[in-house]
Amino acid sequence: MEIVTPPVQKWLNIIHSYDNEFKKWEGRTKKIIRRYRDDERQASLGNEAAKFNILWSNVQTLVPAVYAKMPKADVSRRFSDNDPVGRVASLLIERALDYEIEHYPDFRAAMKNSVEDRFLGGRGVAWVRYDPHIKQQDVPEDGFQITEDVQNPDDNNPTDMTAGDDEVPEEIEYECAPTDYVHWKDFGHSSARTWEEVTCVWRWVYMTRAALVERFGPELGRKIPTDSSPDSAQKYGSGSNKVNDRAKICELWDKESGSVYWLHESFPDLLDEREDPLELEGFFPCAKPLYSTTTTDSLVPIPDFTLYQDQANELDILTDRIDGLVKSLRVRGVYDSSQPALQRLLTEGDNNTLIPIDKWMAFSEKGGLKGSIDLLPIDTLANALLQCYQAQAQIKGQIYEITGISDIIRGQGAASETATAQQIKGQYAGLRLRAMQESVAMFATELLRLKAQIICTKFQPKTLLAYAAAGQMSPEDQQMIPQALQLIASTPLRSFRIEVDADSLVQLDEGQAKQERVEFLNAFSNFLREAIPAGQSTPELAPMLLEMIKFGVAGFKQARTIEGTIDVALQQLTQKSAENAANPQPSPEEQKIKAEQEAAQLKAQTDTQNQQARAQADMQIAQMKAELEARMEDQRQKHEVTLKMQEAAAKEEFDKWKAMLDASTKIMVARIAANPGLDVSVIDAEAAAKDVIIQDLTGQVERHANMLADMHNNVAAMHDYSIRNAADMTRRVEEASRAATAPKRIVRGPDGRAVGVEIVQ
Repeated sequence: MEIVTPPVQKWLNIIHSYDNEFKKWEGRTKKIIRRYRDDERQASLGNEAAKFNILWSNVQTLVPAVYAKMPKADVSRRFSDNDPVGRVASLLIERALDYEIEHYPDFRAAMKNSVEDRFLGGRGVAWVRYDPHIKQQDVPEDGFQITEDVQNPDDNNPTDMTAGDDEVPEEIEYECAPTDYVHWKDFGHSSARTWEEVTCVWRWVYMTRAALVERFGPELGRKIPTDSSPDSAQKYGSGSNKVNDRAKICELWDKESGSVYWLHESFPDLLDEREDPLELEGFFPCAKPLYSTTTTDSLVPIPDFTLYQDQANELDILTDRIDGLVKSLRVRGVYDSSQPALQRLLTEGDNNTLIPIDKWMAFSEKGGLKGSIDLLPIDTLANALLQCYQAQAQIKGQIYEITGISDIIRGQGAASETATAQQIKGQYAGLRLRAMQESVAMFATELLRLKAQIICTKFQPKTLLAYAAAGQMSPEDQQMIPQALQLIASTPLRSFRIEVDADSLVQLDEGQAKQERVEFLNAFSNFLREAIPAGQSTPELAPMLLEMIKFGVAGFKQARTIEGTIDVALQQLTQKSAENAANPQPSPEEQKIKAEQEAAQLKAQTDTQNQQARAQADMQIAQMKAELEARMEDQRQKHEVTLKMQEAAAKEEFDKWKAMLDASTKIMVARIAANPGLDVSVIDAEAAAKDVIIQDLTGQVERHANMLADMHNNVAAMHDYSIRNAADMTRRVEEASRAATAPKRIVRGPDGRAVGVEIVQ
């Protein structure tokens, strides 16, 4: 009769089998971590031996050498064909991944802790999950929730669109795909030789009572015992400060049954069971662990420190010896007790200081200082110290040779080394580190693939578009977003590939990125300089040249951001090339006939245009002549009227003054006749004043005459200008007429077509 094993006991047996297999590795890892943290020295109250913590130095050197900054997701079409919908879908996924890993700190912490575990215990694990945050909708007083789209509800949206008397509709407030770091002791898997043979994986999660009630419900959550604690005291064996206030829950994913189980070691029944909640392609929510050294017969990792622990122990011994020799390098010796002044010689003696000695004659007879004091020789200790330093350097060299940490990685070098020697060391170090960098890059890539699958299958379209900032994309790309969302939902990641370059995990020089961009621009411009003339001369080569451009652009990582723009431009060029191919070039005879027809048509159009231009010019000349003559006549009449008015005014003024002078003269003659004794000087003064008035009047008459002459001259000049302008217009019309009737020849382009007509000189 077959004995049926309860489900919980079945999984506990698998877990206990794993614990037995990895028990030795866990004990070794605890010792390595204690040595890395130097816990033994901190916990000891006595005088510990001096040590050289080469483990800490190596880990602190290798971790930034393989992982120094956040990875950069690179999502692209699986095939480099012209697929604008696939390009937009890749862009949406890539932007959503960048938002996830940059906005939330979980991915950064998981990567850092996993890489550190890989260089300490030899295995780093991270776990991806889907975390929707639900909130209750605001329900109207009538108890019904109105939705915008009832005919096509979103299957991924768990919102309940109907509300009864006791049910409250819910909706997703926001959703994310966190990446959890799994402690090296909280992860397990079924016994296997390689990772591909693993059938189930699990992790232990420490949950509080409130978390248990929220996850498993009030009834079951209060029954689960809280008898564990994830604190460091429990993990490293010192249980003095241990507080058991958590429940240790196992989350187990079984690939064979396609289900996920939650259980507790002290609980008889399964806490929960669900069928493939994430629907991932590889089923497991974790990437392949980041291993140090494994073989094909076991997944138990071998920590790096194990491979050089003997040299590390020897290095500690030498360090302790060096510490003892350094402490022994002190001036010590014996002296004659009958001469207490000798003790003061080394403790009180200073420059130019003499210490008195009693009974000098007896002291000198005994040999003086040489006979009364004897110092311990330190040259032997100094030589031994030098030998220890040399042995220590040799041991460190052996450790660096085992781990692959050269002086180039540590930023050290000898001044006597040549540039070639340093280059060889750098290449050797790069070869040793490349495998580690590739493994870390593959680990990050698999985590990003898991996050991308969750984003494609679980996220609502509005969440994906919000994370990808779709509103900032170009108008052409926004038109293809509905098709891209359909592609993402129908074939999640089967049409895309996600890559993380190993170089993106290491801190690079900013100048290198600039150099790569300049290299791309130079190569692309040089190719266009040769390809454009070839495509114009031979249109049949245009499709091949366009494919060569796409092939070349795909090889430059810096050109990925403008690949969409290049695809659109190439598509337009392809359409133009197809149009040219649909309209083949005519034969030479047809081209000649067509060119003659175009030339005749062009000549007729030119003659007609010349005749029209000449007639229009004649009309303009006649109109201008008439306008000039009318304007001149009007000006002449105005000038004549003005002149007549000014002449009349001047004559009137002259007559007025003349009458006044005549009257004044008559009065003066009458005065002289009436007064024979009148003073002559008064008469002369009045006569002089009258002469001044007469001269002023004469000057005014002359100025009026000059002004009238100037006005006559201006009228004559305007008449001459009008005549010259009319003559110039007539000359230009005659030149245009001669050009229209002059012999001409047809100007043809490179293809033989007429492009214009030029006058034969």
